[in-house]
Amino acid sequence: MTRAAPYDRETALDAAMALFWEKGYHATSLKDLEARLSMKPGSIYAAFTNKETLYLLTLERYFAASRAGFRNHMARATSPLAALADHFRSYARMRPDDMARRACMLTKTLVDTRATDPCIAAASQEYMSAMQSEFAAAFTAARDIGELPDGSDPDRLARRFQANITALRLALHQGMAPADFAQLAEDMAEEIEGLRVNRAS
Repeated sequence: MTRAAPYDRETALDAAMALFWEKGYHATSLKDLEARLSMKPGSIYAAFTNKETLYLLTLERYFAASRAGFRNHMARATSPLAALADHFRSYARMRPDDMARRACMLTKTLVDTRATDPCIAAASQEYMSAMQSEFAAAFTAARDIGELPDGSDPDRLARRFQANITALRLALHQGMAPADFAQLAEDMAEEIEGLRVNRAS
């Protein structure tokens, strides 16, 4: 009997994440996973138990990468507000083949599973809340160094920031014309810069 080829867990999770992100939880079949992961059904179940567990693992992977990317972006900045504004502009600079040009996987998951798979929907909501907390921390940092007024509400600003990111990524996912998209991203970036107490600084 031919022994099944060993699989690389990290590679398999990356492949599954890309597939789930593209097609969604319900539209992704076992045959889709077999083809993308180059694994037999038995191997998939042995490695990941079931489709739901595999999806949750990929969702966690997506969140961890998104959070790490945002934290690295903020850590390199001397101005929190400038970094938050540039976060919007960065979407207009993405390469055509960048997977992040799709709508957010967390948002897509919540829409796809809220009425059918509460466990998956709850995980998505938890990760979205955690990302909102990251945004709030960035606005708090801006307030603490005097870029924002003392009375600013970081949580309120974070909610708007996250809503704008969702809208921006949906526009990108839908194929908005590049020039129009760049203008939209710039408008959102300038809104963040307009919050600065001393705009000349």
